[in-house]
Amino acid sequence: MGHHLSNFTGSDLVLIGSNIPHLNFDHGIKTEYHKEVLHISASFKEKVFQEIEELQDVYELLDRSQYGIAFFGETKKAVGAKMKQLQPLDRFGQFLEIMKLLKVLAHSDEFELLHTNPIINNKANKQQQRLQQVYSYIDEHYAQKIELEEVAQRVNLGKEAFCRYFKRNTGSTFTQFLNQYRITQAKRLLLAGRNITETCYECGFESLSYFNRTFKKISGENPSTYKTKQP
Repeated sequence: MGHHLSNFTGSDLVLIGSNIPHLNFDHGIKTEYHKEVLHISASFKEKVFQEIEELQDVYELLDRSQYGIAFFGETKKAVGAKMKQLQPLDRFGQFLEIMKLLKVLAHSDEFELLHTNPIINNKANKQQQRLQQVYSYIDEHYAQKIELEEVAQRVNLGKEAFCRYFKRNTGSTFTQFLNQYRITQAKRLLLAGRNITETCYECGFESLSYFNRTFKKISGENPSTYKTKQP
């Protein structure tokens, strides 16, 4: 989501601000899953939450959502369970329950901001679709060699224009972003019991020494150290 990459197990509860590009949370999942999505339009936020004093805390919560917010602990459990009960309700009943959910989130201290600065996408729709294509391509092909020219062609840009576009919209070069994604996947494989050499090549690295250097640069430790520290 935005510039943030991480894995979740079991479940996740995330509040995503307006027009922040992201992969769907079911993207690539091959096991059974259940997904609940609640969409709040930006205009509704301004017309309702800003105007009603009693909902100022919810308005501030939705403002913070531009950082991306991941909730955990009892908040995640309680709100996740309530979201599963929304669908059978009539529209007014849903509205009331959603207000209660947002109030719980607004007052929870069980959360993590996923970016240090808010993600503001001024060219929302076109840019979001373009970044979505890039994210999806990386997710599907990270285990293979990825040519920059091929990715640029998929979003109808030349190589140099794509590099400028990607850095401007993500804050990272394409190579930095791709390496970050591959290391995130590498951590997942190491936790699943893969050895370091297998992990290196399964995540698209062509050299074990380059994999080790990149892993340490991004995570602050060698893959062998990371692997031995895990339960």
